[in-house]
Amino acid sequence: MKKLYLMTLTVALSAVLCSCGSSAVGSEPNGGDPKNEEDNPYKALELTGRSVDFVRQGDAFSFGFLDRVNAATQEDYIISPLSMQFLLGMLLDGARGETAAQICNVLGYGADETASVNEYCLSMIGQLPAMDKKTQLSIAGAIFVDDGYPLLDSYKSDVARYYKATVSNLDFANGAIALKKINGWCAEQTNGMIPKILDEVTPDMLAYLLNAVYFKSQWQKKFDKRFSADEKFTTEAGAMLQVKMMKQKSEYSYHENDLWQAVRLPYGNGAFSMTVLLPKAGHQVADITAALKGGDAQSLGRGHICEVDLWLPKFESDFHINLNKLLSEMGMPLSFSREADFKAMSEYAMCLSFVQQDAAIKVDEEGTEAAAVSSAGMLKATSVGPQKEIIFHADHPFLYLITESSTGAVLFAGRYSGGK
Repeated sequence: MKKLYLMTLTVALSAVLCSCGSSAVGSEPNGGDPKNEEDNPYKALELTGRSVDFVRQGDAFSFGFLDRVNAATQEDYIISPLSMQFLLGMLLDGARGETAAQICNVLGYGADETASVNEYCLSMIGQLPAMDKKTQLSIAGAIFVDDGYPLLDSYKSDVARYYKATVSNLDFANGAIALKKINGWCAEQTNGMIPKILDEVTPDMLAYLLNAVYFKSQWQKKFDKRFSADEKFTTEAGAMLQVKMMKQKSEYSYHENDLWQAVRLPYGNGAFSMTVLLPKAGHQVADITAALKGGDAQSLGRGHICEVDLWLPKFESDFHINLNKLLSEMGMPLSFSREADFKAMSEYAMCLSFVQQDAAIKVDEEGTEAAAVSSAGMLKATSVGPQKEIIFHADHPFLYLITESSTGAVLFAGRYSGGK
C-alpha cells in the first residue's frame, strides 16, 4: 500500500559514522558467519533506475510522515510508512485529476507517475518477503465493497496486479457480519497482533481499503536472557521508571553526531535491521524526527563497526491513529472533500471518510515481531458527508526504525518512552 523509499536513508540505515572503527556497515550483512552466508545469503533488492529515483523521493514522505505522527501524539507509537505508502498507492489508482496529483505529491512523486509507482510497488511486494529466510515478512491488500455498488474492472485489475489486493463483496446493511469479516482479515494477516480496526460497518460506505504488513525476525546477535535486568529509565518529563533492559556487549554499526547516538541491530542475514536513535543530553525524539525530515538521514549511512555496550528495553507497543488531518496537512485535503475525484475506482465513489493506521510491535531477546494495518473508508457518492567501547544505554525515550538494508525502506518506525 517503496514507492517510497529511501535509497539515501537506507544506505543510511544500513550503516551508521563513528570515529572509532574501521569496517563500514553493510559490507558484511551476514556478520561474517560462513554457515549463515551459505544457507541464507544476503542479496540487495533489484530496482530499475526509475525505481531507484522513487526510493530517493520517498524519503520525504517517510520522514515527513514520521515527524508529523511524532508531533501529534504524546504516547508511545509504532507506525508503518511502507504500509501507508501501499494504501495510498491503491487510492491513487482510483483517483483522477487534482485528487491524484495531490496524492502523488504527498508521496513525493510527480503528478503523472501513477504507472511507474505501480511497477515500483509490485517490485517491492514481490521481492521483500523473500530476502531473508530468518525473517517472516508478508504484505497483503484487500478491498471490501458494499454489494450492489461495483468497482470498475480496470481498477480491480490494477490493484490485484500491482498490490496483490483481493476484492470481496459484503452486505454493509448487515453490519455485524461485514465487521466480523473485515476485522477477521486483519487478525489473520497480522498473526493476531491486530485483531480489530473497525468498530462498525455502515451502509453509507462504498468500500474499505486495507493494506497489512507483518514482520517477524531474529536478531543476528540475540540477547542472553540471563543478563536482562530491571534498570532505571528517565522519561522526557523527568519521571523515573523501572524497565526490563536487555544487555549485550558486541560489535555493531554505530554513528553519532551532536543530536543523537545511533546503533544498527541487524536481523537474520542482514536484509533487515533496526536502527535505534538515542537523543543526546538536551535533545528529545522530536528533534531527531525533525532532523530526519530535514535530510539528516543521509548521515546514518557513514557508520563504522564499534564495540558497543548496548542496553535496550524489552517492550511491547500498540498504536492507533486517524490520519485525516495529518494527510490533509501534508497536501491531499481534496481526497476528504466532496469535490474529490475517485471515479477511476467506481462511479459510486465520492471521497474518503477516513484514513487510519493500527500497528503493534514486540521486542525481546530473540528478535522483533511487528504488524500494521493501514485502512481507508470510501464514502458512496449518494451519501452525505571503535577503538574504544561505546556506551549506548537506551535509558531514556528513543526513536527506532526497522528498514530494508539495500534501499532503506522504512517498514516500521516508532518511539519508546517507557511503556509496557
